[in-house]
Parts: sequence; structure tokens; C-alpha cells
Amino acid sequence: MFHNWTLLQSTVTETTFFGGRQHILNWGDHHQNRVFDSAKDYVYRGKGVWEKDGVAVSQIGLLPVTCYTGEKFDTNTCVLGPLSDAVLPAVWCFVSSPEYCHTVREIDQKLNVTGATLVKVPFDLERWKKVANGRYPNGLPEPYSDDPTQWIFHGAPCGSVVWDEEKKWTARGPLRIDDTVLQVAVARLLGYRWPAELDPEMRLAKEQRDLVEYCAEFAELADADGIVCLSPTRGEATAADRVRRLLAAAYNDEWSPDTERALLAATSDRSSASLEDWLRDRFFQEHCKLFHNRPFVWHIWDGRRDGFHALVNYHRLAGPDGEGRRTLETVTYSYLSDWITRQREARREGVAGADARLVAALELRAQLEEILEGEPPYDIFVRWKSVAEQPVGWNPDINDGVRLNIRPFMRAAISGGLAGAGILRTKPNIKWGKDRGKEPRELRDQDDFPWFWSCPGTGTPEQRTNYVAEPGTTFDGNRWNDLHYTLAAKRAAREAAAARQLGEKARA
Repeated sequence: MFHNWTLLQSTVTETTFFGGRQHILNWGDHHQNRVFDSAKDYVYRGKGVWEKDGVAVSQIGLLPVTCYTGEKFDTNTCVLGPLSDAVLPAVWCFVSSPEYCHTVREIDQKLNVTGATLVKVPFDLERWKKVANGRYPNGLPEPYSDDPTQWIFHGAPCGSVVWDEEKKWTARGPLRIDDTVLQVAVARLLGYRWPAELDPEMRLAKEQRDLVEYCAEFAELADADGIVCLSPTRGEATAADRVRRLLAAAYNDEWSPDTERALLAATSDRSSASLEDWLRDRFFQEHCKLFHNRPFVWHIWDGRRDGFHALVNYHRLAGPDGEGRRTLETVTYSYLSDWITRQREARREGVAGADARLVAALELRAQLEEILEGEPPYDIFVRWKSVAEQPVGWNPDINDGVRLNIRPFMRAAISGGLAGAGILRTKPNIKWGKDRGKEPRELRDQDDFPWFWSCPGTGTPEQRTNYVAEPGTTFDGNRWNDLHYTLAAKRAAREAAAARQLGEKARA
């Protein structure tokens, strides 16, 4: 679907037709995606069931299951398959029943059950075929989900697809009023699209695909540059008014002030007096929680509730070919500058609070300029890239992930900001300590990746900045992430790498 990326089936916490579809995997030529055998050859796990149907069993606890449709899957998931259409419904009925878990647990009481144990249980095919014929006379459904954390999500703010027990098949459901509707509406306003919308070949239920196509009607309501301010800025309407316009289009005749109040009541906080309040005070915190602390809409502010607030599409902030830098420059020198100009005018007119808002906005602009420049601690560090490949200034690679690219925004400092959140409205639960596992020695050169040689990953800021492994230093392969390199160090490494390439070409 995307270059070097593939969909990943993971575990579920409860049995559901289609779940565990919240991850994608970088499936390039990287060693992390494979395991080594004794001969040092690469071995793929589960390759025999890829692109085939089956049932994915989560190997812990009550062994919840979900339908499997051929994707690569993680090591906490065991796929029962491949299974033909003739037996798949029967197997599903069995393994999704409490009887299956009870039978497995009679054999193995360990928290994590092995794949071998999962297939040792006796299975009465004829019995479960009869059960399946009653429950699923038309077969098991095609993929559908109203969960916006799943890559099969249709993208409709309030549309739904459900299992119709009378028809024994999927059907369009009632308009949703739940805690995800406002989140989806904001994401759509910022120009975000779900994977199902970007992949016309993705396997989906017909009703799910219909909703995907219906979402094209919202295209003209999406913001052009992925930047939406809470206050009117640069002639644009407020974020709240634009969200209301999008929701009115989605709910059509069912949109009303009562619907808006019901949506606010459905949020996790439930105390927001208005959509304006929710966007300012609660949106980003709930966004981080819903999307597992990997936010794709960032709420940038100046530390004042009555100050500058901008919602920014992270995929624009980390866009390729300089788009990310241009987006941050637009926030800094267009939207924020417009706000600063208005506060200066208000101060001249004697408007109460204008002076304090101006000071806060100027402080925010200084921090954004530091991020654009990219000196520590406002730099980005990516441990799987050499020193020469580290970003210079704000030029992120979206493939490196939110956790690494968001660090400069969380390391910035403003008066009135929340501890650890930097210039973000609230603090995502993100840390940059040591990741699990060890780096293979044969894949990393000491000059290019010095941090794998006895780096003091929990040392002082000075020790973690411009770390160079001295000759004779021991390789430990520790995967530290909270390191810093100055612009001078990065540029010197780039010059050295370029010189080496020229030398190699000359010798060739």
C-alpha cells in the first residue's frame, strides 16, 4: 500500500470479527523484520498463511480471536489456517466460543500459550458446521469496523456498519454518537485520510466501501494546508465553526444543537460546556489516548487559554521534499505572525490582556524558530540512521515515527505550558529511553553509529550530546534514543561521508 510499509495483524483484547488492525510494519530490507536461523539465513514467520484466510488467536489470557485475512502478523498472534470457505465458519464458531479457551486451558495454564497447544484441542467439525450454518448461512462477513484506530476504518465521522442478525450479513447502521465522532471530524477537517480511503484495493465489506466512497463528499471541507487555529486567523473561521459545518454535512437532517450536546457528553471528560471549550482543553488529551499516544493532529499553543492555539496535521509537518519544513514555517511566520500583529494592534487600542498575549506569542515564535533551526535540545535523533543521515533542522522523515519526530516540540519551553509537554497542549505518554533488544554488530559501523559502543544513554546532557566512541570502546548494541547531535557535528559527518564516497568512486 505504501512504500516499504505493510499492514500488520496484531492481538485483540476481546473477541471481535475484525480487530487488531491498528499497526503497519516497515517491511523493507531491514533486519528487524526477520529472525536469524543457525545458518544466518533469514526466516519469515508465518509465511505459509499470508494472503489466505484463517482465524487469528491472541495467545494470552482468555485467548480472544478475530478474523484473519492474510496480512503479516506479530509474534503474540497465532493464525489457525489457511482455512477454506467450507470450514472457516465452523472453526470460527468453535474458537470464538468459551469452550475453546476452557479446553486449551485444561492443557496449558501458562499466561502465554504456544501455537502448538492451540491446535492440540479436539475439534468436532460436523457439530460446529451445524452451529455455523445457523449463525452464518451466508458465510463470515468481509472486513468492517467503526473503530478509527483500525486501518479498515471507513473514515465517515458518524456513519456505521453493523452485523444484521436478521439478514445474517453486514448492513449500514444508525448514525453514531460516541466519543470518536468529534475526533474523526477534527481529523477530517485537518485533511487526514484513513488507509482504507487511500487503498482502493483494500478488502472491505460492501457497506464499508460505500462509506469510504461517501467520504469524498467531505473533501471540500478539509483545510487546504492542514493548519486550523481555534481563533479566527488569516481570514479563516474558528476551528469550532468549521467542525460544526463538517458535522452538519455528515449528520444532514439529524444535526442540531442537541446532537452537538450529545457528542460533547459522549467524550471522556463530559464536562465541556461547548465545542470551543472541548477543542481548547480536551481534544488533544483525548486524541493521544485514543490513538495510543501517537498523535497525528498536534495541538500547538503559547501557554495561555486565551492565546494562540493551532491544530496541525502531523503528516503535513513531516511531509516529504521539504513539505514538513514549509508547514512549520507557515505556522510560525503566517498564522502566528498574523496573531502577533493583531495583539500588537489590540495593545495599542488598550484591549485588556493584549500585552500578555503578545508576550506569550512572541515566546512561542522563538521556540518554533529554535525547532526550525534544530540545535540541541530541539534536534531530531534517529538511532537507525548514521550521524550523516540525521535530520538537519526541522526536516523530519515521517517513516521514523511520531515518537522521535515529536521530541523537539516536547523539549521546547514556554511560560504556562504543562510540565514535559513543551509547546503542546498536553503531554503525550512518550519517552525516549532505551528500546528492548540489541543491535546486530555486523550491521553498524562505529564511525557512523557510535551510540552502539558503550554510549552513556542515561548520562548528563553533555555526555549524550555529540557522543563519539573512542577507539577500543566495547560494542554493546544498546538502543538508546535520547541523544543529541549539533548541526556542526551533523554537517561534518555529511562532509566526511561525501568524501568517502568520492574516494571509493576514484578507486573503482
